[in-house]
Amino acid sequence: MSVPSNIAEGYGRVHKAEYVRFLQIALGSLRELDTQLIIAKEVGLANPELFTSVMNEVDEMQKIMVATLQKVQNN
Repeated sequence: MSVPSNIAEGYGRVHKAEYVRFLQIALGSLRELDTQLIIAKEVGLANPELFTSVMNEVDEMQKIMVATLQKVQNN
């Protein structure tokens, strides 16, 4: 919920710098999710059969978010 909410809030801001800041917050939320999934796996709360595919999706979203941030910052 945090990731799309921050993207939407930032997009609705007036200044590009504000949008960039909210994209950075969204990226931070993805990195938090990454950490939480690893912890869930380590303590036996994550389904091992689903863990790898979910982590791959989170990693892909992080790459997309970094690319988006770079594009917005360079325009």
